[in-house]
Amino acid sequence: MGIVFAPLGLVLLFTAAITPQWREGHTRLDLARPGSILLRTVVKSHNPGLRPGMSDGLLLVRSDGLWESCLQLEHSELKQCWPVMGPYQRDRRVRLAQGLVLTSLFLCGTGILLACIGVRCWTDLPLRGVAATGGLLVVVAGLLSMTALVIYTHNLRRLGTDDTKQDVNNTRFPQLSLGPAGSLYFGWLGSCLQILGGGALALSFKRPRCRTCPELAACPACRPCSEFPNKPDSDIYEVSC
Repeated sequence: MGIVFAPLGLVLLFTAAITPQWREGHTRLDLARPGSILLRTVVKSHNPGLRPGMSDGLLLVRSDGLWESCLQLEHSELKQCWPVMGPYQRDRRVRLAQGLVLTSLFLCGTGILLACIGVRCWTDLPLRGVAATGGLLVVVAGLLSMTALVIYTHNLRRLGTDDTKQDVNNTRFPQLSLGPAGSLYFGWLGSCLQILGGGALALSFKRPRCRTCPELAACPACRPCSEFPNKPDSDIYEVSC
């Protein structure tokens, strides 16, 4: 369970980190408004079949991620993306989420590497301590990524607006109703899988108990071999439960 869930959580969190759909907003374009000549020219150049009166039905989609923002016309190939900049990039909550996600990815990758070394599928006896240590790192990584998601989701509509309060009510720019987008859900699912997978690996610290053998009071794997009498005519093998 741990060796499957932990890498799956890492892949989902990495997908969430590199995609720009952490928050998304829609607004209806008004190309007839004064001052929108450049926008009207760009839209018509990418949509030659645009007829008069169709501009009222165009929806502008704005999406923001941790490292990239995008602007797209709905049901159109017209899309422009750029690295995050301005007040959104300088927002301390966005920078904190970036740092937590990067730390989480690093810790999860390290934990998975330790878990693979500890599980040692190519041998009969695993290194339980190494595998469990990797599981603890994966659990910490899941908690860090979940913290980043909580911070971002709680402040989603206020990110990047603290430094530009004087421009919020500027009627020249369309107002967007921002909400959570698909990347957030990938991140939440990945964090939960990391915690579950890391917790399963961390249980390796506890050596499993064997059922009572019919011949002996306990299996040799459950007690040290020194507890059994050293009989010259018997061989005792330590096996993994």
